[in-house]
Amino acid sequence: MDVRGTVEAGFEPVRDAFIRNFEQRGERGAAVAVYRDGHKVADLWAGTRDVDGTEPWAVDTVQVVRSAGKGIAAAVPLLLHQRGQLDLDAPVSTYWPEFKAAGKERVLVRHLLAHRAGIPALDCPLTPSEAADGITGPQAVAAQRPQWEPGTDHGYHAQTYSWIIGELVRRVTGRTVGRWIAEEIARPLGLDFWFGLPAEETHRVGRIGPVEPPTGTGTSDGGVLRMRPKRSVTDAYRDPRSLTRRAFGAIDPLPDENDPGYRAAELPASNGISTARALARAYAAMIGPVDGHRLFAPATLTLARTEESAGPDRVLVVSTRFGLGYMLHGPAAPLLAPGSLGHPGRGGSLGFADPESGIALGYVTNGLQKGVTADPRAQALIRAVRSAL
Repeated sequence: MDVRGTVEAGFEPVRDAFIRNFEQRGERGAAVAVYRDGHKVADLWAGTRDVDGTEPWAVDTVQVVRSAGKGIAAAVPLLLHQRGQLDLDAPVSTYWPEFKAAGKERVLVRHLLAHRAGIPALDCPLTPSEAADGITGPQAVAAQRPQWEPGTDHGYHAQTYSWIIGELVRRVTGRTVGRWIAEEIARPLGLDFWFGLPAEETHRVGRIGPVEPPTGTGTSDGGVLRMRPKRSVTDAYRDPRSLTRRAFGAIDPLPDENDPGYRAAELPASNGISTARALARAYAAMIGPVDGHRLFAPATLTLARTEESAGPDRVLVVSTRFGLGYMLHGPAAPLLAPGSLGHPGRGGSLGFADPESGIALGYVTNGLQKGVTADPRAQALIRAVRSAL
C-alpha cells in the first residue's frame, strides 16, 4: 500500500492502523489527520480518489463526509451565542416566527442542537431538488407537527437538521450557513471544507459509494471486526413506517451524492465536503489555538460537551449521548475518552476532539460501509491514537 503523507515520532501506530484498514477492513480510498495541542502530528492518504476508480487519492482530494459535517455546522450557533447574537435558551420562534406552528412554540434553540425538537421526520418527504432549494425544507420543518413533546426526549434529526440549523443561522445572520462557515471559520483557519461546493473546486472531489466490509472477528491487534446489529435496530431500518426509516428518508428518493448539483447545495446534515486535515484542524481550533486562531472560548467548549441528551434514541434505536450539536463518547459512538466530542458520518467519516489530551482527529473515506456511528476503520484509528499517548 502506497501511503503518502507524514507522521511525527510517537504516532507511527496511526500509520500502521491506516495501512491495516486497507489490508483487512475493506478500505478503498481514505485520509486521516491528527492534531495534538494545535500541531499536526499525522497527515496520511492512500488508495484511489474514486471508490470505483483507479486514479490515486491526491494531497488535495476532498470527499462528501455526510453527517461528519454536522459538527462543523453546530459550531455556527455556538459561535453566534459566544458573540452574543443568539440565546440558546430562547424559543426558536424568537428568531424564526413561523417555526412555532403545530405545537412548537416552546422549542428552544438548545433543543435543536441536542436533537430534542421532536421533528426528525416529515409527514411529506422532500424531493432532492426541494431539499436543496433553501426554501422548501425550512417551510416543511416549520409546518411539521412534532413526533413527541419537544424537550422531553431525543431522537437523531438525521436529515431535518439541515433545514432547522440552516434556517436558524440565516434568520440570525442574514447569511447561509455555508457562507458563514466559509467566511468565519474556513477562511481564517485555511480549511478545505464546504457546505455548497464552489464550481472551481469540483475537480478535487472523489466519488463515494457503498462497499461491503470483510467478514471476520475481532483480534487483539485491531484486526477485522464485523459487528452484528441488534434485531431491534435492523427491524427499525427495514420498516418503512418506523421513525428511523422516516428520519433517514426525509429526502425521497435519496439524492445522488456524486451529482454536482447535490454537492453545490447547502445541506449541513449530510453534504459537507472536506479533507481529513480540515476536519482535524477545525476540531483542534475548537479546543485550543491553531496558528493563532481559536474557535471556542472555554465556556463555549463546556456547553458543546455538556450532556443534554442521553439514553434510548427514538431514531437510532440505541442509547446515544449528545451535547449541544455534538455526539459525546459512549457505547454507540466511542471516541477517544469520556470527555471527547465530535460527530461521525454514516458510512465511515469522523471528526472529533478530546480537550484533555489535546487530540483532534479527522478521517475521510470514499468507501461507505454499513453503520452510522462506530465504523470499524475509524475505531481502529482511534485505538491507534490512544496507544500513542
